[in-house]
Amino acid sequence: MAPFDPPTDQLRRYAPTVVEPADFDEFWRGTLAGAASRPVLVDVRPERTDLRLVDTWDVTFAGFAGDPVRAWYTRPAGVDAPLPTVVEYAGYGRGRGRPHERLTWPVAGYAHLLMDNRGQAGQHGPGDTPDPHGAPGGPWPATWGILAPHDYHYRRLITDAVRAVDAARALPGVDPARVVAAGNSQGGGLALAVAGLVGDLAALLTTAPFLCDVQRAVELSDAAPYGEIARYLAVHREAEEAVRRTLSYVDGVTFARRATAPAHFGIGLRDTVCPASTGFAAHNQYGAANGRAEPPVRELHAYPFNGHEGGEALHSGRQLRWLDALLRPSA
Repeated sequence: MAPFDPPTDQLRRYAPTVVEPADFDEFWRGTLAGAASRPVLVDVRPERTDLRLVDTWDVTFAGFAGDPVRAWYTRPAGVDAPLPTVVEYAGYGRGRGRPHERLTWPVAGYAHLLMDNRGQAGQHGPGDTPDPHGAPGGPWPATWGILAPHDYHYRRLITDAVRAVDAARALPGVDPARVVAAGNSQGGGLALAVAGLVGDLAALLTTAPFLCDVQRAVELSDAAPYGEIARYLAVHREAEEAVRRTLSYVDGVTFARRATAPAHFGIGLRDTVCPASTGFAAHNQYGAANGRAEPPVRELHAYPFNGHEGGEALHSGRQLRWLDALLRPSA
């Protein structure tokens, strides 16, 4: 499908003013303080696999409201030294899957924590974390509790994502000063939110990030997950004001403006799921309101002929080289 966004030269200057609630920072401070009042690690146990070059543990940590959230912790076998650690978030409709599915980071010499998405398993892969909090809204994760910010599914999921960083730092063999947030699509949106909420994150890797410039994205894309929000509003016409207010508390552009960590972006210019302009909106304003004199280091790779798949293996290689130069310059 041909691009439906502006030309690339315009995208590189695209910096929309997104709706930012006056109590945005207070909302997230209160939410995260409630989660942080509980010990983060609940259970860590070795996971037996048929893999010889990595070791894996089944981790349970306390997420939003203390709810148990599952994750896989994997690292190079036989390595006890503290390692830089990539905390990865999965895409929409995916759980943490099986321990052997995502091995790029541990094979590259990093520790790796892969967070389960609460309540989302079953569409594209298995998971083990329910979302026990019900609230009025539609039948899809993107619409669960969407009528009020405090009830919204992404308030809980973003809180889980921040707590995953806390959990990683509490695990053995992790260098707490070198923890990275990473993800693609919904995972990229979660990683971007973490970058805006965790002030001492070492780096951000985000590809095709979801929930950026979200008010426009809902109007622009018919594909899920944005299309699910539009379909909800097509039936619940009177709910538009409430829905837009809720979405303003989870917009990736607002998180990006507060971020301080070095960032690496990947965007497919023909992406009809998470339109390219919405990712550029986050990149172009990244760090703009973080209170620091110098903007954070950032790098963006755009793929003119690719959609939501982006640069795939080529982009993964670029992420590996960029992160190694940042965190292990003498390696």
